Amino acid sequence: MPSTLPDGDPVPADGTLPRSALAGLGERPFAFYVHVPFCVTRCGYCDFNTYTATELGPGASRDSYAETAVAEVRMARRVLGDADLPVQTVFVGGGTPTLLSPDDLGRVLEAIDKEFGLAAGAEVTTEANPESVDEAYLARLREVGFTRVSYGMQSAREHVLKVLDRTHTPGRVPQVVEWTRAAGFEHVNLDLIYGTPGESDDDWRASLEAALACEPDHVSAYALIVEDGTRLAAQVRRGELAAPDDDAMADRYLMADELLSAHGLNWYEISNWARNADAECRHNVLYWTGADWWGVGPGAHSHVGGTRWWNVKHPAAYASRLAEGVTPAHAREILGDEDRHIERIMLELRLADGCPVDLLDERSVRSLVADGLLEPVRDGRAVLTLRGRLLADAVVRDLT
Repeated sequence: MPSTLPDGDPVPADGTLPRSALAGLGERPFAFYVHVPFCVTRCGYCDFNTYTATELGPGASRDSYAETAVAEVRMARRVLGDADLPVQTVFVGGGTPTLLSPDDLGRVLEAIDKEFGLAAGAEVTTEANPESVDEAYLARLREVGFTRVSYGMQSAREHVLKVLDRTHTPGRVPQVVEWTRAAGFEHVNLDLIYGTPGESDDDWRASLEAALACEPDHVSAYALIVEDGTRLAAQVRRGELAAPDDDAMADRYLMADELLSAHGLNWYEISNWARNADAECRHNVLYWTGADWWGVGPGAHSHVGGTRWWNVKHPAAYASRLAEGVTPAHAREILGDEDRHIERIMLELRLADGCPVDLLDERSVRSLVADGLLEPVRDGRAVLTLRGRLLADAVVRDLT
């Protein structure tokens, strides 16, 4: 089941934000994240806030979800007032967003455009499972305004997909990428996971090569994390599956960087490679560079001007609150200057552009350069080396 929400301070019933959050509103880029909490089946490694039909219970449904999400978009407009906030990016994640119809996803996008306005050239992404779309679906998705699709490929090996409880076959991915291009999408991302129990180096290489054969302009590669409370964690605890090996994980990352780079996809964030700047996921870049965003949906997180809040998790509770005209926010926190400073270092250091060196302790920077974890400082930026990317969490600890 999904993990529990963090504690925090109470949120006013009308969702009012503190004055500090509204200061400078509109001076920072603004985005929307829309969470769709539905899945056909629950993958064994997943602790995201998602629900199958049997887990959903009364009070919420896919059929009414778009209307509920639109209500939160309208609430966002009331809370944020009249500030001019052209939306730079919209990212629809899940769950499996493409369990909703393209028209339902389009209704939410239309509400965002009506209430805030989409910036010229806005990036509009949805995640999708390969088995959840077909040619007609993708054509309509492009018609309603989406510009980018991110597919959960995960692996090209059937036995690896089986361990992950993924339901698509390896051959499905090339087919849906072809359909996506034919529908007029310029940007296609493939998500991969490495370190699955039973995956060999040859399996991982085959997955990378299969992804590259589809000619995406963006690939994300994530190390498998065994999350407490998941079916995978229980299997590892019982000894049915081996825990991921840290050394093997590092080798897989190095293999990914080598192969992806050799095929013209360059890293711009630790887990992300893109064909060029236009192919980068602009939405995620906004997260990593301190922008403002409003998260729509149960369990969704938002951030505006140093105030962060998160919605109630269950779709029924979420729908009930919005029907009553009450904020769906469960709790919030107001970040202090020191917290914001540390968070900025932690996030910006993940990027190939690095972090301004004047935010950092000079002695620590010199030591990390000497240890080969940071590149020699250039243009006032601290940038991780390849070895530094493998040890990024330790580098951040040293710098903060």
